[in-house]
Amino acid sequence: MKGFSDSEISEIIEMALSDDVPFKTIEEIYGVSADQIKKIMKNNVSDSSYRTWRKRVKAFSTRRKYYK
Repeated sequence: MKGFSDSEISEIIEMALSDDVPFKTIEEIYGVSADQIKKIMKNNVSDSSYRTWRKRVKAFSTRRKYYK
């Protein structure tokens, strides 16, 4: 994974937190896989925020086939 500036990391996190932006879109813009996005999130948000986010993302995946 390439090194990202603080502003790029912030943008990736903002996009990942958005319910309207799938991982595929983030990958197309920044060239990072879903697993790398999860690592960025885990390293840059609090543990409880990360767990809440993953729970929400998993719930979306059961409702929308190609979502996070």
